[in-house]
Amino acid sequence: MRHVIVDCAIYREGRRTEGPSDLSDALDEARAAGDAFVWIGLHEPTMQEFDQVSAEFGLHRLAVEDALKAHQRPKLEVFDDSLFVVLKPVVYEPEHDVVSSGEVMVFIGDSFVVTVRHGEGAPLHDVRLRMEAEPEMLKHGPTAVLYAISDAVVDHYLEVADELQTDLEELEAQVFTPRGSRDTAARIYTFKRQVLEFRRATWPLAMPIARLAGAGPFAPKVPFVEASAQPFFRDVSDHLTRVNESVEGLDRLVSDILSADLAQTSVRQNDDMRKISAWAAMAAVPTMIAGIYGMNFDHMPELHWVWTYPGVIALMVALEFCLYRLFKHRGWL
Repeated sequence: MRHVIVDCAIYREGRRTEGPSDLSDALDEARAAGDAFVWIGLHEPTMQEFDQVSAEFGLHRLAVEDALKAHQRPKLEVFDDSLFVVLKPVVYEPEHDVVSSGEVMVFIGDSFVVTVRHGEGAPLHDVRLRMEAEPEMLKHGPTAVLYAISDAVVDHYLEVADELQTDLEELEAQVFTPRGSRDTAARIYTFKRQVLEFRRATWPLAMPIARLAGAGPFAPKVPFVEASAQPFFRDVSDHLTRVNESVEGLDRLVSDILSADLAQTSVRQNDDMRKISAWAAMAAVPTMIAGIYGMNFDHMPELHWVWTYPGVIALMVALEFCLYRLFKHRGWL
């Protein structure tokens, strides 16, 4: 269990105290103190490794199954002895235009917090350090931990949205550059998939945060969450709303850019076809004239004239010049 439990501590009056190594003793000690709670952090545990934790803290087997399997949508579920929240932190790599998401599962209950992390995008270590530096905040117990994790995840969403917006502006400039790159459409489609991955993390989170904030039809109090924390969760909800509006705008804009790129490609293809048709028409005139004189008829009086050859060549040049001026004037060449 040592390599699975990233951190374990008892927090009393907002200050960290190293508790017993046995989980049941740590929980009993925290509950006996009355103003303390246990915070255990785990990283990608297996079923066998998580069995002890789930048994000691009375975690519901369905929530435990979700925490082990990962690949969950953001959600909030209420059980008899605990509250289960799933968050999906995201990481954006601008060099490769890749959005990757991790998962953070948070169990909170009577005097305990259990966090399970999957992937590398979760900010739990920084959250713990920041909260340990603010004991007044930690005094509020598991509710404060849930708020701090949610706030950190959503604030990072804002940063990712700004980075995506910057990259989208670069794509837009590339699309409207004359004779843009051939792989522009592929880049736009790849970017759209990254926006979709980002959206999968942000949109489903709106309802759980609204429940925690006590907003709208979700006004009934959520168990294990202090009512005094609702204004803080409303602040997180406001930030998340900004993120979702930004994601929606990104999705619409990238679709418009893709349509514009396809339209420009179609226009370029039409231009190319017009040029090909113009050159083909210009080539057809001398070919036709040369074909007529190549049929070797006996009764073609002009074949015996002295000026027939230079006259025919001059006629070809004149016709080619007229066609060239006509196509040039119409923008086909």
